[in-house]
Amino acid sequence: MKVLRATAKQYIGEHEPQISLFHEPIAKIVLFDEIEITHISHQFARTILLSLAEQCGLGQLDALYLDLTIMRIIEPCSKLRSLKLIKQYFHVSYSEYIYERLPKLLDKRDMIESAAVKTAKSFNQTFSLLLYDVTTLYFETHKPNDDLQARGFSKDDKSRQPQIVIGLLVTEQGFPLVHEVFKGNTFEGHTMLAVIDAFQERHKTKKPIIVADSAMLSQTNREALNKAGYHYIVGARLANSKPSFLISIRDQLPREDGATIRMPCPGATGEIVCAYSFARYKKDKREFDKQIEKAKTLIAKKEPGKRAKFVKKSGILNNPYIFDELLEQKTELLLGVKGYVTNISETVLSNEKIVKHYHELWRVEQAFRMSKSDLKARPIFHFKHDAIRAHILICFMALMIGKWIEIKTGFSLRYVRDLLWRIQEAHLHDPRSNRQRIARTPISTELTKILDSLNIKITH
Repeated sequence: MKVLRATAKQYIGEHEPQISLFHEPIAKIVLFDEIEITHISHQFARTILLSLAEQCGLGQLDALYLDLTIMRIIEPCSKLRSLKLIKQYFHVSYSEYIYERLPKLLDKRDMIESAAVKTAKSFNQTFSLLLYDVTTLYFETHKPNDDLQARGFSKDDKSRQPQIVIGLLVTEQGFPLVHEVFKGNTFEGHTMLAVIDAFQERHKTKKPIIVADSAMLSQTNREALNKAGYHYIVGARLANSKPSFLISIRDQLPREDGATIRMPCPGATGEIVCAYSFARYKKDKREFDKQIEKAKTLIAKKEPGKRAKFVKKSGILNNPYIFDELLEQKTELLLGVKGYVTNISETVLSNEKIVKHYHELWRVEQAFRMSKSDLKARPIFHFKHDAIRAHILICFMALMIGKWIEIKTGFSLRYVRDLLWRIQEAHLHDPRSNRQRIARTPISTELTKILDSLNIKITH
């Protein structure tokens, strides 16, 4: 009966020539068998992610750059494909002359990295400890196209393809601060000072402790950091040390879980903190035994193997490869031992703190994993110098938003993204009233709590 009455009123309203003196409310009863779904959108997800971009200080950027950034979170792909998905998912259209506009984003780089620093400060970061690492990103080609692309040591095992080297400086919580792009054959140890100096020059913070892995360790780097007034903690390459020094470590370092010692760096400034871990010992011992067995098998077959440890050339025609006993002895001395080089005295920072700070490096490694997996920064399909740098800058902004989500909520970016993507809007057309209506899927209690932790209030 209600449906018949509503239909009758609607018919009268459409055919009555006299104009009503009063505002007529929109009919709340519709005939669903006549309703047409014109399209499905994800406006809710876009609105939330744009709000988070604004919280990260990126709100003043052009909408195109922000939509390309959130597409790296939602569905990373080529820029042209992104434009099609932006139109499909959000009903927002952009000109396809995107490659002309992309390089202009580089003019905003200082503003973007300043926003990153300001956002990091909102987490009560003092920048007293910063983490640095590098990674490589390859191109879907086998021929370098400019002076930025080059073949080099690839962390993606793509040594035959040109690549670039990315240096990234992050906070203790893994929030990105600054980045730099280097030519693909740049030795990673030569990148650290450029990135750290650029950060200090732009932001004038108190000199932080720099934490980096062993690839950054060189006498030149350490001297430069000392001269510039930085404190540092970097991984030590103990395997390259003389046997006499390794024997000293063995004699002084108790084989007790968590035991540490501090020794002067042989022939260099700074000190080496050595720590013993039983878990590390078990891992090292398994790998040690496996490598010895592999080496003996290869030697029996008179084969060198590929990157086989403990196998060396003999210079003898009938027996070309022999077991490297000296390397075996050095490796055995280091089972369970990890070294850390620092210029911070023990009165300022204990051995245990040195080890703890170094282990925070997993945060920058996790940031790179997020960039490569969730945000799919690789492979790179751009070929022009400025377009490549702009692509990396978009990935940097997406990383800012992703880490903001993870730090504020405690959930992974992928998990939050999936919750957001479940919310869809059905755009409905009622042919009887010729009205457009929107029906949104329910927002879960779990997502509501996550959005509350992000200071986003929603109306159901």
